[in-house]
Amino acid sequence: QVQLVESGGGLVQPGGSRRLSCKASGGVFSFYAMGWHRQAPGKQRELVAVIGSRGGTNYTDSVKGRFTISRDAAKNTVYLQMNNLKAEDTAVYYCNLVVRSVTTGGPAGDYWGQGTQVTVSS
Repeated sequence: QVQLVESGGGLVQPGGSRRLSCKASGGVFSFYAMGWHRQAPGKQRELVAVIGSRGGTNYTDSVKGRFTISRDAAKNTVYLQMNNLKAEDTAVYYCNLVVRSVTTGGPAGDYWGQGTQVTVSS
């Protein structure tokens, strides 16, 4: 069983920055990808950013140029640097780990953190 713990959320003014962290612990696993998702009130959870085992990244259009996802493999931690925050970025942010299948090498089951609240407001 793998546990994911997010941190770094809080209240930030529009145009400000926050850095979210997500640390994976509790077991040995093969990394396939890690990502950040968010869910605003009344909306479905959406993918924000993802980073693959080779370092490739993808972002949803609304955060391109503002958010950066990165990973520290030695610490089993993924980060989301959020710059130039906007009110529409307000949401609960969840980290997600996708483990690699030992048989296929592709994605297998995933794990979710409990989320951290980011509120962008004056």
